[in-house]
Amino acid sequence: MMLTVYDCEGKGVQNKLGLSICLKSFLLPKSNDWLKRIILILSFVAFDYSSTLFFCHSPCEEANPYARIFMENLGIPVGLTLFVLVANIPVYALLSLNSNVIRLPPKIALYTGTCVDFAFAWFIAGLHFHGGTSWFWQAPDAVRQTVGAFLYLLLAFLTIKSYRHVHIMN
Repeated sequence: MMLTVYDCEGKGVQNKLGLSICLKSFLLPKSNDWLKRIILILSFVAFDYSSTLFFCHSPCEEANPYARIFMENLGIPVGLTLFVLVANIPVYALLSLNSNVIRLPPKIALYTGTCVDFAFAWFIAGLHFHGGTSWFWQAPDAVRQTVGAFLYLLLAFLTIKSYRHVHIMN
């Protein structure tokens, strides 16, 4: 059982199972909607990263124990950068791969995209917004995370094309 990776133009040898993977599907999302989701998610990650880099003067100030370990062993800038890359590359790769592999009918894709956006809003964008604002906004944790989730949803519903054309599909 071998798996052949090829260059997306059909060049390459398929394996005995007839499976092949295009490297482009791991790196670039297929549709603009998925690209916009990735950009939104990465903007919340970048906000958390930059505010932590700016406000954190000692690794013991960081609340995330995993990020703190990286920062203690490698220094704040290098440790934080490496942690953010290690923690977020799988999210980017998964989104890019899903956008190339999963094909759904338009109405189901709209509902699925909405569920995905709600999950991203709370678990990724809200969490990073909470982490980024915790350095300078003294609000309860749930409030910061909820504001971040609502901000993500607002931006997602304003920028993603499939949400703007819902009335055409109904």
